[in-house]
Amino acid sequence: MKIVVCIKQVPATGADKRYTDDLRLDRASAEAIINPLDEYAIEQALRLADDGVADVITYLTMGPESASEALRRALAMGGDDAVLVSDPGLAGSDEWVTARVLAAALDRLAPDVALMGMASDDARGSLVPGAVAAMRDVPLLSYGAELRVAGNEARVRRLSSDGFDWIAAPLPVVASLTDQVGEPRYASLKGIMAAKRKPLETWTLADLGLSAAELHGGALTRVTGARPPEAKPPAERVENVTPTEAAARIADWMAARKLI
Repeated sequence: MKIVVCIKQVPATGADKRYTDDLRLDRASAEAIINPLDEYAIEQALRLADDGVADVITYLTMGPESASEALRRALAMGGDDAVLVSDPGLAGSDEWVTARVLAAALDRLAPDVALMGMASDDARGSLVPGAVAAMRDVPLLSYGAELRVAGNEARVRRLSSDGFDWIAAPLPVVASLTDQVGEPRYASLKGIMAAKRKPLETWTLADLGLSAAELHGGALTRVTGARPPEAKPPAERVENVTPTEAAARIADWMAARKLI
């Protein structure tokens, strides 16, 4: 069984995010890491390999040449090989173009299961997994807290307000996973050294049969403005009062904000 894990290189979570003059995220101004939520997809794939379910694990990303560093880090955790899709025509890509390119790459790789994190730390759109599944015309198993594969079927355990549900679909599938999968493993020194020797291919748009023109210059959307989020008001504390008065104050606070 072949599994492809789609990962993304993003600015470090705590880094100060800046924008370039054309309102693109300035990725060169901050440390680059593997999208933290993608690490859970990596961990799930490696657990399937540990259980003898996955025979081949390939990592796939789209980005500049520097994104190969994220692929090497993933390979250091485990897995077999990696593919970077890099092309000047992809600069500033939005969710639609990202999904279109990943879908084309996955068609070429033909995995039984394509895994993704539930969202990217830099955008938090959660749109790409569903778009990739739709473009490839395969089932989507979304927001899984666990993935199991047996025979010709994949299942995810999805948490709900009153417990959890098991959602199943025939292979091939696209699955997005949450941080409930379990803590991602650390790369060992042996794994880091081995990652340097593992195959890493670079594909262009031409390799995927795509062109910048049909991708509308990399984006169907355009950013027209950006501003930092508004500062949160200081927390209000209810102290040194009776439980009855505390409850009344909290209820009044919620009612004033139309929360109840």
